[in-house]
Amino acid sequence: MATFEYNALTSAGRLMKGTIEAGTHQEASELLKQMQLDVNSVEKAEPKKPKTAIGRNEFLLFNQQLASITKAGIPLERGLRELAGDIQSRSMRKLVNAIADELEAGVSIEQAFEKRQKHFPPLYGRILKAGVETGRLSEMLTSLNRHLEMATQTRRIIFEAMTYPAVILVLASIILTGVFTFIIPQFGAVLSEMTEGAELPGITRVFLSMAQNVVPFWITVGFVIAAIVALYAVLSASASGRRFKESLLLQIPVIGRVYHSSILSRMAEGMAIMVAAGSDMPVSLRLSSGATGSEKLILESEALAGQIEQGANILEAGQFCRMIPRLFLYSIQLGTQRNELQDNLYSLGQMYAEQARCGQARLQAVLLPVMLIGVGGFLAMTIMAMFLPMISIITNLSAT
Repeated sequence: MATFEYNALTSAGRLMKGTIEAGTHQEASELLKQMQLDVNSVEKAEPKKPKTAIGRNEFLLFNQQLASITKAGIPLERGLRELAGDIQSRSMRKLVNAIADELEAGVSIEQAFEKRQKHFPPLYGRILKAGVETGRLSEMLTSLNRHLEMATQTRRIIFEAMTYPAVILVLASIILTGVFTFIIPQFGAVLSEMTEGAELPGITRVFLSMAQNVVPFWITVGFVIAAIVALYAVLSASASGRRFKESLLLQIPVIGRVYHSSILSRMAEGMAIMVAAGSDMPVSLRLSSGATGSEKLILESEALAGQIEQGANILEAGQFCRMIPRLFLYSIQLGTQRNELQDNLYSLGQMYAEQARCGQARLQAVLLPVMLIGVGGFLAMTIMAMFLPMISIITNLSAT
C-alpha cells in the first residue's frame, strides 16, 4: 500500500486536502469518488524521513535546563512545560509537550520516555524515575550531563589529535604529486643529456621511475583505501568484527591508551549514575559498559556481572579481566565496603579522563612533528636524487 495526497471538493463545494492509502493511483481516485468527493489532484506522497535521536548538543542543553529547573524545586511536569516554551526546535518542543501531557495524565516517567527510545539516550527514563523517587533528580541530571560532556570531549580529543597530521598528509600529497608530475620529468631529460648516456645513481633512477608512475600509484592508493573502507564496514557489521577492530586500535601507541582511558572514564561515570539510580552492581556493570560502545568492555562486563550474580566478589570475579584494570575493580570493592562507591566511581572517572587528556597532549606534541619530519625528509631525498648526478659531474670535472 502507498500513501497518496489529494486535493478535492466536497459536495458543498468546500476544499479538502488530505492523504489516503491505496495500491495504485487509480485505486486512490476511485476511493475518493466513493467518498463523494470531486477530485482535483491525486499525487503519491513523499516518504517521511524516519525519526532519529535528537542532536547531542540539543539534548545536552535540554538536560542542563531541566537540571536547573528541578534544582529550583519546580515539579517535573511543570518544568517540562516551561522548557518547551523556550525550545526553538519545533520537533523538540512537540516532543517535550507530548511527554508532559502523558505525565499529567498519570503515565509514569519511565514509560513516557520508554516510548521515545529513538529520541533520547538509553536509560534516560530510568534515571529520571530514580531521581524523582529518591529526591535527587537535580543531582542525577547534573551527573548525567557531566558524563555526556565527557563523552563529547573524548570524541573531540581523538578528532583533534588526528586532524593536524591528516591535513599535513593531504597537503604533502598534493605538493609531492605536483613535483613528481611536472618538475622531476623535466630533470630526467636534462640529466640524460648531461651524463651522455652514463648510468644514473640508483636513488635518481628510483625517483624518475616514480615520476613516470604517478597516476598508477594513486589508482593503487584508491583501491587500497576502498578495500580498507569495505573491510571496516564488514568488521563493523558484527560484534566479533568490532572487537577485532578495537583490538587493533588498542595496539596503536598513545592512541590506544587515549581510547582505553576514555572508555574507562565513561564507564566509571556511567556506573556512578546507575548506582545513584539504585541499580545493583551487575546491572550497573552491564548498562555502563553498554553506554561506552566498546564491544570488548561489554563482553568483559557481562562475564564479570555473571560471576558477581553467582556470589563472587568483584576482585575474585575480575581475575580474567584485561580491559578493566585491577585498580578499577579494587576501587569498586573498597567503595562498596566503605559505603563510598559513588564517590569512588566519580574519582575513577576523573582520573581516567585526565589520563585521556594527557595522552591527547602527547599525541598533538608527537604526531605533528613526526609528519613534518617525514614529509621534509622525503622532499630532501627528492632534491638529493635530482642533484646527485650534477654533483657527480661537477666533481669529475674538478678532478680532471
